[in-house]
Amino acid sequence: MEWLNAENVVAVGTAFVGIVASGIMVWYERRVPRRKRVGYRVQMDNPIGDDVRSGRPNRRLGLFDEAPGMLDATLVLLRIENDGSQGIARDDYTGPERHGLTAVFTDRTIRGVSVTQPTDTDHLMDHFTADRGFGYEGNTLRIPRVPLNPREHFKLLVLLSGGDVGRGIRLYGGLRDGEVHPNRSATPDDTPPLFSRAARLISILLTVCVVTLATIVVVRDAPPPIGCERGTLTVTGSTAFAPVIREVAAKYERDCEGSRITVDPHGSTAGIRELAASAAGRKGSPPVVALSDGPKPAGLDELRENRVAVSVFALVVHDDVTLKNLSTADVRRLYLGQIANWDEVGGPDLPVVLVSRDANSGTRQVFQRRVLGRGEIANSSVDCVHKDDPTAPVVRCELDSTDQVLSTVAATPGAIGYSELNLAERAKGLHPLDLGGDPPSVDAIEHGTSDYPYREIEYAYTYGRPPADSLASSFLTYLTRGNGQDVIRTHGHLPCWTPEGMRLCR
Repeated sequence: MEWLNAENVVAVGTAFVGIVASGIMVWYERRVPRRKRVGYRVQMDNPIGDDVRSGRPNRRLGLFDEAPGMLDATLVLLRIENDGSQGIARDDYTGPERHGLTAVFTDRTIRGVSVTQPTDTDHLMDHFTADRGFGYEGNTLRIPRVPLNPREHFKLLVLLSGGDVGRGIRLYGGLRDGEVHPNRSATPDDTPPLFSRAARLISILLTVCVVTLATIVVVRDAPPPIGCERGTLTVTGSTAFAPVIREVAAKYERDCEGSRITVDPHGSTAGIRELAASAAGRKGSPPVVALSDGPKPAGLDELRENRVAVSVFALVVHDDVTLKNLSTADVRRLYLGQIANWDEVGGPDLPVVLVSRDANSGTRQVFQRRVLGRGEIANSSVDCVHKDDPTAPVVRCELDSTDQVLSTVAATPGAIGYSELNLAERAKGLHPLDLGGDPPSVDAIEHGTSDYPYREIEYAYTYGRPPADSLASSFLTYLTRGNGQDVIRTHGHLPCWTPEGMRLCR
C-alpha cells in the first residue's frame, strides 16, 4: 500500500501521540487539581548564635547564650498554603482532634512560634488561639483548622533548640477529598510553580509532536498546486494594486515551476490600452493581463473582465493640515479651485496644493466618478510648488504613480492627494481623511456599516477568453480563488470571491 510509507507512519504516529497527550493534559488539569490540597515547604532553617557545628560563627551579641538550653537554637520558617483549585473550610479537616494539622520537628524542641500572613488575609489570625487547638509541646506543633481560599497561605516562624539544622520536618493531617503534601523548597519571596511537573512534561511532549509533524509537512517535496502552467505572462495596469500583484506573482512562481510573470504597471487606462494593442494582428488571446481600478472604457467589447477585489481609496493630506474629516461638498469645492487656503474650511493658514494623478490613473477616475461627479480643474504646476499659470486659483500638479503622490503630499505643507488606502495608512508625514463622517475602512464597508464613497471594484482584463491551460487563465484563478485571496486581504482589499465580497462586487 502506497500510503503505508515511513513518512506517513511517522506523521500519523506523531499526530496520534499529540492527540493522546492533549487528552491526558485536559484530564489532568480538569480532574487532578480539582482535589483539595494543602502544601507546605520549609523556607528557612538557620542556626542562631555560635553555629560551631557547621564551622560558621554566627554570634548575636550573646543573647541566646544567656538563655538556658539555647546554645544550639535554630529558626524555621514554615509556609502552609492552599495550592489546589478548591477552597478549604474548617470542616474539611478530618482529624479527630480540635486542631487540623500537626507539624513535627525531628530531634528539636519548640521554644516559641510566631504567625505571619499577607496583609489581605489578616482574618486568618482569629483562628490561631488556644481554644481552637493552637499550641506546641516538645517537638510537636498543633495548627488550627484554618480555612484557606485557593492560593492563600500563612507562615509560621518557629524558634527551636536542640538538634541540627536540616533535620526532618513533617506536616501531618487529613483533608476530605484531598491531601497534605510537601512542596519544593523555595526562598521566602518565591511563589510555587504555575503548572505542575506532570503538566509541564505533557505540554513539552505535545509541543515536540506538533513541531515534528510540522517539520515533516514543510520539508517533504510537496506537489505543485493543481492548475499550474508554464510560460510567460505580463501583468500591467493599476499602480495602486501593483503591490498585491507583485506578491501574488512571486508566490505563483514559487509554487509553479517554469512560470515567469512580469509585473509592469503604468496606470489603469494605459494598461487596458496596452492589452488591446498587444492583440493587434494576433490570433487568440495574448499573454497579458491588465488590472484596472474600475470598469474599462466604452468601446472595448473584446476585453473580458474578471472581478478581483473591492479596493478602498482615501484622500490624504500633509500632517500640517490638522483636519480629520471633510464633507463631499468641501472636497468638490477644493477640486474646483474654489478654496485656496485651508483656513476656509476650519484648517490651518496654509495654501491648498492639489497633488493629482495623470489621466491614465484608475485611482483618479474612481475619485472623479465616485466623489467629485466631474473632472478636475486644469493642471497649473509641473513641480507641485510653483504656479506655471499665474491666473490659476491654486497649485495643481499631476504625477505618474501612487508612490509619487504620497511622497509629494508628505513633503509639501498644505498638500492634498489621493491613494489606495493600505499604501496611504503606511505612509509617513500624512494622514487619511474621513468623507462626510465616514472613515475609509474596509471592515466597515464589508459589514455594511459605512457609506464611504471612495471605493471601487478592481478588475483584471484579458483579451477574450484565454485558453484553460494557459498561464493567464491559471494565474487569474490563483489570484481570485486561490492563495492570492490571502494576499489581497493582507494588503487591505476585500476579495470578490468571499461571501461579503460577492455581494459588494455584484
